[in-house]
Amino acid sequence: MISTSDFKKGTTVEVDGSLYRMEDVHHVKTKKSAVYRVKLRDLRAGHITERTFNAGDKLPVARVERRKMQYLYGDGDQYTFMNSETYDQVMIPRAVVEDSLPFIRESDEVQVILYGDEALGLELPAAVELEITQSDPGVKGDTATGATKPATLETGLVVNVPLFLEPGDVVKVSTSDGKYLERVKGK
Repeated sequence: MISTSDFKKGTTVEVDGSLYRMEDVHHVKTKKSAVYRVKLRDLRAGHITERTFNAGDKLPVARVERRKMQYLYGDGDQYTFMNSETYDQVMIPRAVVEDSLPFIRESDEVQVILYGDEALGLELPAAVELEITQSDPGVKGDTATGATKPATLETGLVVNVPLFLEPGDVVKVSTSDGKYLERVKGK
């Protein structure tokens, strides 16, 4: 059990029989007492809900495990990941990994979040490096304005990049918002 004073972002709890991850926790003092406003992400359905808990309330902690796995391939609505230590393969439904797919390539290693044998999602690094496969050529002389152009990366993700970048360049992209961060290497 976890008390409200120990609530923090990233904690996984069970509420009304469902698994939730705390996305945001605010301690609010009212005239009568203190309450905690918590944004919870349903780990199975994916939606976010907001709940208020009184100071001193307790919730059961859900024991989730993170395992390093290699993304092998996608086949229809199933995606196959392999445990890097035991070589066991796990099929994960598209709905569970859909938000992470634009940031991973075949053979990339990711953290798979498991509750027992059930995969709840993927934990990605803060940023990934991907190669630009298609972009329009930049116009010479426009680089001083800070202008950007859309570029398609090797996973199919489209991001806005500076005009001087070309296909073959490798860029770093944030996995939280999908924005260009920097060029890693030119071609």
